[in-house]
Amino acid sequence: MHLDSNHVMPWRIEDIDLNRIDRQEAASNEDLLLLLCACSFIESGTDLYTSNLSTYFNDDSEIAAWLNNEWEPEEMQHGRALKAYIHHVWPDFDWDTSFRNFFEEYSKTCSYEAFEKKRALEMVARCVVETGTATLYRAINKCSDELVLKGITDNIRTDEVRHYKHFFQFFKKWNKIEGNGRFAVLGALVRRVAELKNEDSEIALRHVFAIRYPDRVQDTEYNRELSARVNALVRRNLSADQCIKMLLKPLDLPARILPGVQYPLAKMTQLFFR
Repeated sequence: MHLDSNHVMPWRIEDIDLNRIDRQEAASNEDLLLLLCACSFIESGTDLYTSNLSTYFNDDSEIAAWLNNEWEPEEMQHGRALKAYIHHVWPDFDWDTSFRNFFEEYSKTCSYEAFEKKRALEMVARCVVETGTATLYRAINKCSDELVLKGITDNIRTDEVRHYKHFFQFFKKWNKIEGNGRFAVLGALVRRVAELKNEDSEIALRHVFAIRYPDRVQDTEYNRELSARVNALVRRNLSADQCIKMLLKPLDLPARILPGVQYPLAKMTQLFFR
């Protein structure tokens, strides 16, 4: 990664006063902390995805520069901020070992070959991911009254919405060149949603559980129940409105048919956190 020293981060982890964390409040919500650990793992693996995506767009200097100089540093900061929060609340949790185990498995799912065959459609896939993460962090923000966590997740959510806007602009740029129709765009959208629901978070949570509850590693039923509890926590705080709006945008649908697609898309948002 070649960082642009002129890029000013929208917020800095150094400015977060972790000593203000209400540890009793934070520790009282074990399921939320498990979710935060999983999020920190996925965010901290962004450098691998950036490398692959930069290779895919290696002849588009605008996209490659933004990915390397802005997107990756901001995403990696998300991971560091969440890690720091976890460490402050759970000082005995072996984050490094858990992340190392996670990344060994996760990295095998981040292959260059898994990208969409058309560049505009890969940008649609990225829009879906940013939609999911923005929606997730908005839900997490509503899960807790702990003020430091609310500040961190609000910062991350704001970043994710801004990243979505960049990927959407890159989609429009490349779709002018490739001319993908709505059905092609919808296909990319649905494929990415289907991948989101069963890969990243499942892998991350499994490795969090293995370190947090080492005596239950082989207990499949116990781990399934934990995952269901964590996902239910998000669903209870899920707001579909912004999610639907972001998912619809690349389809550029006529206003007259929007009401007819809003309900199925509202159901689709549940796939992120089933």
